[in-house]
Amino acid sequence: MRIGLLTDGGYPYATGESGLWCDRLVRGLAQHEFDVHALSRSARQEDGGWLPLPPQVRRVRTAPLWAPGDEGRGGRAYGRRERRHFTTCFTELATALSGPRDTAADGFAAGLYGLAELSRAYGGLPTALRSETAVRALESARRTRGARRSVHGATLLDHLTFLDRLERALRPLSPDWYGEDGLGEVDVCHAASGGAAALPGLVAKRFFGVPLLVTEYGVPLRAHYLADTGARLSTPVRALLAAFHGCLAAEVYRQAAVVTPGNTHARRWQERCGADRAKLRTVYPGMEAERFAAVGESGDGGDPYTLLWVGRTDPAKDLVGLLHAFAEVHRQEPAARLRIVSAPVRETGSATYRAHCEALAAQLFPDEATGAHAVGDNPVSFEDLGGPYAPDLTEAYAAAGVVVLSSVVEGFPVGLVEAMLCGRATVSTDVGAVVEVIGGTGLVVPPRNPRALADACLALMRDPARRERLGAAARARALELFTVEQNLAAFHGIYLELISHAPVRRDADAIGADGEPRPFAHPAEAHLPGHWTGRRPAGATTPAWATAPQPWDAAPAGPAGGGPTARTWAVGMWVPRRPVARSSVSPVMPSLRHGRPLRARWRGRPSAAAARSARAVCGPCTPYGTGHGPGGSGPPGRRSGRAHREGKAA
Repeated sequence: MRIGLLTDGGYPYATGESGLWCDRLVRGLAQHEFDVHALSRSARQEDGGWLPLPPQVRRVRTAPLWAPGDEGRGGRAYGRRERRHFTTCFTELATALSGPRDTAADGFAAGLYGLAELSRAYGGLPTALRSETAVRALESARRTRGARRSVHGATLLDHLTFLDRLERALRPLSPDWYGEDGLGEVDVCHAASGGAAALPGLVAKRFFGVPLLVTEYGVPLRAHYLADTGARLSTPVRALLAAFHGCLAAEVYRQAAVVTPGNTHARRWQERCGADRAKLRTVYPGMEAERFAAVGESGDGGDPYTLLWVGRTDPAKDLVGLLHAFAEVHRQEPAARLRIVSAPVRETGSATYRAHCEALAAQLFPDEATGAHAVGDNPVSFEDLGGPYAPDLTEAYAAAGVVVLSSVVEGFPVGLVEAMLCGRATVSTDVGAVVEVIGGTGLVVPPRNPRALADACLALMRDPARRERLGAAARARALELFTVEQNLAAFHGIYLELISHAPVRRDADAIGADGEPRPFAHPAEAHLPGHWTGRRPAGATTPAWATAPQPWDAAPAGPAGGGPTARTWAVGMWVPRRPVARSSVSPVMPSLRHGRPLRARWRGRPSAAAARSARAVCGPCTPYGTGHGPGGSGPPGRRSGRAHREGKAA
């Protein structure tokens, strides 16, 4: 099976949120082939290189979202027909984004797929989105009846700012991935997240009917809302961006065959955005349990007076609240220590926040010495992962007795799962999927409550039996729910289910190296009739000719009882119809030639050739061409003398 893996800022790059679990997925499912289509977020990410790729990765295609947009494929500008097509599609898209939310789905989908078709055929979409035509379409949509009040005050600068953001968001439509040698030849498209990563999957579903699987371990829509709020944008721009991301998420959930949230928190967001509950299946991220097996099975509970925090230094982690909580812990237990372990800081904002926390720790906990000749020491230490004091995560977890999480915003708490695999008791705040992950094996307190956090830490530090009992229960729960094996088994089953409903026939795979047909090249169910037996364009169901009303189906109904029965020739056999009145108009009768029904061409009396063909197939007593019965002039049920003579001669 060939899987088209779609990533945004993750795998196969060495840095990124989805790189780790995608690498485990690809390596764990060695029986499948993977075509990776990756979107990069920055030049630094591309300079960092790729992770080592296993043999089952056939091909990797990348496209940057940070570089300036191209000027069209081959430098070709749009002609009159292409400009008219772009204007129509973008006007539909802009009207949907500016109008009411409950009526935006159809217009958004029509405009999005129209732009995708235009980009696939001619390219040049980034240039068109920055053109005067796009600005005029936005201005026209703003003035339409029913437009949102938040976009009424949009200015020219607002339109240009929104178009710049929109062009970057729609840049996944521009790469040359959408052909028979690209996403058209994969069996399943697996998007590692929603948003931009799922756009190629939508196009593949639209043009080639490839089933789409979407996995979200976070909440991309929520992340977009927060990013747009903090970007100092005007109200109309924020409203248009929020409408775009909301409509895109709804379209992704509507077209996806299966959506796999990583936790209940993400599942609630997906349901709120319109995802069908029948398509949702929770699949927890898989963690490498063997990495922490030595610590979890050692039976050593670590130093009971050492609190450990692991993560990245970010304002959402609320390290300031943790430091204030530890001040209360240290006041009651002077031997307590707090270790803050994080990855090396590279971003400017994270470095500034860490410097602020270090200054606060120095102010709250001045260096203390046990005697007049001893060196002072601070009970709070900031350590870089991989440094001399915390060379590895397992060593950091092994040295601590209690693991703390103080976040005010959290998705899936990976650090808590690692602590649970190590058999450590945890104290965490009630945010995101924390309660779902902990499940009663740790203490949970409200966020932004340093006093409650301090009391929970003191309770575990002073009760070794409770700490040991919670740690053992946490490890058992993690081994049951959050291992790589259960994650791989879940996705392998979903892949097989999707391909069973949409099997693909490849002529190249059906021929062996010797030129002879390969046995069992196609699944047996592919030969059975049904709507899932082959790859067809999206939306194709029953052929139009099979559902179109036929002329002879328009016969008027007769009286409730009595009267002769009209007959109609349909698909080579006589089918009795309901009784009709003698004065009713007969339906159109198809002609016959060589025993096959042809298209009806007349009303009334058929030609002599048609009458001879009818008599040759149906016998001489047919009412065809006799002057009586359906289409004749005489009363039904009787034969004329001519018909009687022809019957006797036959």
